[in-house]
Amino acid sequence: MLVCLSAHQRTTPLASLERLSVIGDDVAPRLRAAHESIRGTVVLSTCNRFEAYFDLAEESPVPAMDAAMEQLADLTELPFRAVRETVDFAHGNHVAHHLFAVASGLDSVALGEDEISGQVRRALDAARREGLTTSALEHLFQRATETSRAVKNSTRIGESGRSLVRLAVELAGSRISSWEDARVLLVGSGRYAAASLAALRDVGARDIRVHSRSGHSRFAQREHLREVTADDYATEAAMADVVVTCTTVTDTYALTAEEHGTARAQHPRDQLVIDLGMPRNVDPGVRALPGIDLLDLDTIRIHAPIDEFATLGEAQLIVATAAQRHAAARRVHEVSPAVVALRSHVQRVLDAEIERARTRGASGETEAALRHFSGALLHSLISRGHAQAASGSGAAWADAVATVFDPADRDAS
Repeated sequence: MLVCLSAHQRTTPLASLERLSVIGDDVAPRLRAAHESIRGTVVLSTCNRFEAYFDLAEESPVPAMDAAMEQLADLTELPFRAVRETVDFAHGNHVAHHLFAVASGLDSVALGEDEISGQVRRALDAARREGLTTSALEHLFQRATETSRAVKNSTRIGESGRSLVRLAVELAGSRISSWEDARVLLVGSGRYAAASLAALRDVGARDIRVHSRSGHSRFAQREHLREVTADDYATEAAMADVVVTCTTVTDTYALTAEEHGTARAQHPRDQLVIDLGMPRNVDPGVRALPGIDLLDLDTIRIHAPIDEFATLGEAQLIVATAAQRHAAARRVHEVSPAVVALRSHVQRVLDAEIERARTRGASGETEAALRHFSGALLHSLISRGHAQAASGSGAAWADAVATVFDPADRDAS
């Protein structure tokens, strides 16, 4: 059984998302070890969501999910009840529909967000490296990537939808008179910083400096940006017209109210601060400083646009159809053991009859006829089984196979 626990920006308080986003890289192994029925786990963690996908051996997901939420409570230092009330729960085919929508950007703050499909792929890769996947999870995430690609290629969702970074830059546009003349400080050097840089350059920003809190200089060199050292950081942050923070170094704030306020005493110009970090990169107290306009994820989610309903409906139809096909394929897969048993039984009977025919001097035509008959019989029965499985009645077909071809009969043959 596939199960998903999900906490995301539309329904989860930002404080809880912050706790979930910093629980560490070892969360997936610990979640799989939380209960004996958990066969595999894939964790998708982004700045807007935390999701854990499970493959369970048992029909009832409740004991395993309670154990998993206990682990999350321990890791986040949140009460178990708070975790239980924070995460959404999905099982069965609802899991596929949810992940396909997520991978296609239909469940993002910015509709059609283009970073999320890559994050879904990387989540599967990480679980695969740790040996945490199962065939069911592999198929689920691979179909999610295919569905994302189909939505992108078949709809205009990528044109109407915007990434979180680009949405933030667009919202900032009303506060910046001229991007060409703005002095911008980018704090961060990872993938998110690269996306932020691309969005800033697209709107015309030219004077962009970068500070890496982890001390990496390769990003600045590669992108031909002026690097800001730790010694110059406070002054550069105070003098910038725009500060964009998207760093993964989260042990302390990139901007604190006290230190930034002191530095800005010498440079009291109006300033826009865009905090794209999860958890927050900027002390919320910065908002109260004179001349500061702070744009954070909470503000961005409020202003996320409602896109064209026709485009959204078309994308949702692709996702729903893909989820239905995935469910049908899963149901067919579930009758595979019965198909194997049926093939084995018929093959044993066929081999026995061919051997009897040979001892009686039968011709090759008799053997060919027997093989043709058994093949036609198997094709008819298995096709019926697949059709029953796709309609949701696979278990009844498998039970019928087990009844008709009883193990005692097999032994007797």
